[in-house]
Amino acid sequence: MYKRINGLQHVGVGVPNHAESWKWYRKFLGMDIAMFNGEAEAPLMQIYTKGDIINKRAAMILNLQGGLAMEVVCPISFTATHADVEFQLGDLGIFVAQIKSPNVAKAYIWFKENGADVVGELQTLPYGGDTFFVRDPNGLYFQIIPGGKWYTKLRHVTGGPVGSTVGVSDIDKAMTLYADLLGYDKVLFDETGVFDDWKNTLPGGDKKFRRVRLAQSNKPGGGFAKVMADTYIELAQAIDYTPKKIYENRLWGDIGFVHLGFDVLGMKELGKDLAEKGFGFTCDTEDTLDMGGTTRVHCTYIEDPDGTLIELIEVYKIPIIEKLGIFLDVQKRDPLKPLPDFMLKALRFGRIKD
Repeated sequence: MYKRINGLQHVGVGVPNHAESWKWYRKFLGMDIAMFNGEAEAPLMQIYTKGDIINKRAAMILNLQGGLAMEVVCPISFTATHADVEFQLGDLGIFVAQIKSPNVAKAYIWFKENGADVVGELQTLPYGGDTFFVRDPNGLYFQIIPGGKWYTKLRHVTGGPVGSTVGVSDIDKAMTLYADLLGYDKVLFDETGVFDDWKNTLPGGDKKFRRVRLAQSNKPGGGFAKVMADTYIELAQAIDYTPKKIYENRLWGDIGFVHLGFDVLGMKELGKDLAEKGFGFTCDTEDTLDMGGTTRVHCTYIEDPDGTLIELIEVYKIPIIEKLGIFLDVQKRDPLKPLPDFMLKALRFGRIKD
């Protein structure tokens, strides 16, 4: 059977108030299109919710200008909370989501003028270009970085996510998953030191880190490849600090970046390969999963060497214009062929306007 990891698909974020959080993501990140949005139980996640089957609202949202999706997860059966301790850069898990912008300096001014919680001043990335950090209403960090390959006309100061900064205890060990198995095998940056953009803005950022930025050698695949375009994973290893695990003794859905989602093909065969390398599924829907009544997928989870959650998703059915009952059976298409432009651009008819 054909199998492939197409690349990053989305960043999962746990929030305590779905409407409030999504409104902020619409305003500041342009994430105004929902691929699905509904309430459902999450039996798949029992291993990460202390054995309980939780109920949650989840929406997969998109900025059609370009970039990854975000899955906004809001527990209903409990209230998502922060941990009792404060985390900092280098702690184990996803600490920052990176958002692309066509003009970072312009976006910095716009964010400040519109009342966003901008952290510090405009900085310079160690690998080139302007950058700044902003916190959402839940205190989560988003880094705005330069980006290109826009899919639709620019109507917002940013696109969507292009990746995340993940704290790991050993980068070389982490690379056995992210580079060797998940396909982010192209090293764009690998240096050790104190980095100004982190030092001046993030808690714990004044420490010494090994910092590695990864991209794919293979061309991104899947129906949404034109929209998602180039994506990155940044690994941060603290050199003189013993990191804490961000989701230790917490529930999936608690406030934070809960997982990284990858688009895949041939899930069952991929599962065999991953298990042979020591990264077997920790949970598996086994069959298709109904997401809000409009989307059908096969979902599994694996963990990186430090326990950070990686969601693998094989998509079978997606809505194109949900209000008109127009859906796409992905299984009947060439798995590497992007969706035609008329279908992708039709998603704008589902745009949420404030």
